[in-house]
Amino acid sequence: MTLHRLTIFLLGLLLGALAMAQGNPQTNAQALLQASDAVRNPDKPFGVTVTLIEYRGGKQTDTSTLASYAKSDARSGQFRTLIRFVAPARDEGKLMLKSGNDFWFYDPASRASVRLSPQQRLMGQASNGDVVTVNLAKDYQAKVGAQEEIADGNRQMHHSTRLDLNASSPDATYNRIEFWVDSANNQPIKGKFYSESDRLLKTVYYRRYQPQLGKERPTEMVIIDGLDSKWVTVMRYTDFVFRDVPEVWLQRDYLPNFKPE
Repeated sequence: MTLHRLTIFLLGLLLGALAMAQGNPQTNAQALLQASDAVRNPDKPFGVTVTLIEYRGGKQTDTSTLASYAKSDARSGQFRTLIRFVAPARDEGKLMLKSGNDFWFYDPASRASVRLSPQQRLMGQASNGDVVTVNLAKDYQAKVGAQEEIADGNRQMHHSTRLDLNASSPDATYNRIEFWVDSANNQPIKGKFYSESDRLLKTVYYRRYQPQLGKERPTEMVIIDGLDSKWVTVMRYTDFVFRDVPEVWLQRDYLPNFKPE
């Protein structure tokens, strides 16, 4: 083999190896989304306290505290979540359950459970679908949009990959999402969430990363209304703990019997 042919042969091998390493961009996008899910969500059943604070024009107008119990479904890989309302006193003891395609709200005063929409607002800009634990990679198909320098919730710049997410599941709360992930560590930085009519509903910043349950995780989400930037809802996460979440807790028929441990 001449030197010229050997060079061409070796170059072909190198390009082939590079193509294999890069893989299918679609596969890589989905893998990146899965990696960002793993940053947000522990891989075992867990509990966390969620505090929602609503602001209008910089002034606090409402607040609510929830206890969340989440467990991944072995078949679908998506989380099932039981939410217990802790405060204010008027809501204490109310429950919300997401299991599969279903959202249920239970009020102990009426002892009745009613079906909810994941898009329905819970408080401020936080919808029912925002407060439950969700693996985005199970509900959305991802494509790599662009490599971009963007500011996080603290106005610090990051080199990021923008993922364009389109709903692939009836469980999905939003029709599509633009989602920015830090290229260095897969941490979610920012998301823009759109309706079926392609209207921007909200912009979300993921921030205040802290070591929780074995990984640096965001402990605060800042949700900004898509039309009124002065309408902001902050979701804070505290008291992370790995814990047993009994299967019976995740059944609609059990809601009237639920008692927190």
